[in-house]
Amino acid sequence: MAVFVALGAFLMTLFGGWTAQRATGRRPLVLGLAGGLMLGVVGLELLPEALAAAGGPFLGVPRGLLLFVAGFLVAHLAQRLPAARRTADGPAVRDPRTGVAAASAMVLHSLMDGVALGAAFQIGGGMGATVALAVVTHDFADGFTTYTVTSLYGNTRRRAQLMLLAAALAPVAGAATTLLFAFPEALLGGYLGFFGGVLLYLAAAEILPEAHAERPAGSTLLCTVGGVGFVWLVVGLAG
Repeated sequence: MAVFVALGAFLMTLFGGWTAQRATGRRPLVLGLAGGLMLGVVGLELLPEALAAAGGPFLGVPRGLLLFVAGFLVAHLAQRLPAARRTADGPAVRDPRTGVAAASAMVLHSLMDGVALGAAFQIGGGMGATVALAVVTHDFADGFTTYTVTSLYGNTRRRAQLMLLAAALAPVAGAATTLLFAFPEALLGGYLGFFGGVLLYLAAAEILPEAHAERPAGSTLLCTVGGVGFVWLVVGLAG
């Protein structure tokens, strides 16, 4: 089932890249909705499940919550340290290799999306469906970002499309690996907590600021709130 859903993520990633090539004034609305869906999944389902499955507290703090914070910090450092080095060295030059390197990081992240998806289906209890929503929604943004960042640094359209294809295949490969191994529930819960922290960072620090960067508007904010509300409805009906 996880691999089947990952095929949906494959298509959604390609759709995200296709949209990046044709993005118009509706791009803020799409990103606002994607950010809202991600926030809803993390706060209303992913984090509570990770807290329940990851085991008891460590030094007075639940392990799932510690890993959630760790995931947020790792994503933050991965994004900010390269920017700090570029600032120290002077104005950045748009080297095509930089675009490929950034897109390769997105491919690796998409691979981890697939692993998280497979892990959620191993836990069961409806967790797979909610994480599937997060992964499919997030992979639209991944496809959009992969194509955009590759093109932004002067790479050819063909190279950008190849990086997009790699990002689309990555969640399928990640989900397939979980068919070969059975992971302990505590390990899976910890990983999902870490994944939730990364997802929250991407939504709060990358996708939502980008949604409001060009032209802050109430319609974009409404899409974000609507995304959270939709997840709340899904969680309520599943319960």
